[in-house]
Amino acid sequence: MSEEQTPFGRGFVAASIVIGAVVVCGAVLLIGSLTSSGATPATAAHAQQQAVVPARSTPTGAATPVSSRTVGCNRSTGDESVPQQPPAVDGWEVSSRIVVPRSSGYGPARTDADGFRRCFAHSPTGAVYAAYSAYAAMADQDKVVATARKLMVPGPGTDALVHELQTDQSASGYTVPQLAGFRVIDASPDRVSLMLATSVNSAYMSLTLTLVWHAGDWLLQPPAAGEPVGAPFAQHRDLSDFVAWSGV
Repeated sequence: MSEEQTPFGRGFVAASIVIGAVVVCGAVLLIGSLTSSGATPATAAHAQQQAVVPARSTPTGAATPVSSRTVGCNRSTGDESVPQQPPAVDGWEVSSRIVVPRSSGYGPARTDADGFRRCFAHSPTGAVYAAYSAYAAMADQDKVVATARKLMVPGPGTDALVHELQTDQSASGYTVPQLAGFRVIDASPDRVSLMLATSVNSAYMSLTLTLVWHAGDWLLQPPAAGEPVGAPFAQHRDLSDFVAWSGV
């Protein structure tokens, strides 16, 4: 059995999407945790979930202070349907070496001087666009603390993550895999949970993100204490349960 190591290190993508190893022959994906407890096994629990779950009517969101990065976005609501096909794009571009989509309708409407993309449409499709850009932002190991502050819903969970990043940063030195598709797990007007699939050798791995509409933009919900951002993780043989959507 051959084994190829694909760690992301212990930076923010590290804090978020830490892959411990990809065992190609055994089709086993191990996910490392950015905690003192060490690595935790990847789970395939989400592999049997439906490709699309209808939107719920009850919005949920964190009542936290206004984030400076979201002020002035003023994005329209747009189509509230959950995307079951690849969304229309104006084009694909590279952000932190990750190919991400851009749309005049869904966002991003603004890009900060440091390359951070923001201001996405208040809709499930806008959340998918935001999730792709969030993944790219997390891939940049040199801006982990600034990215966490911009990307996460303000509050104790984000404060704890930032503190951990400030005390334990190490660049990964590995290439972050490109995105291959998405699956919306659950959606409401102000909260969308989804899985992002990435191509890893001959198979696919996924991470799970929850986005919350906060102060005029989609922000990531910080992980629970002791959990890496992106958990639970899973491995997939193909993209049959996902909407294949990639610019590469």
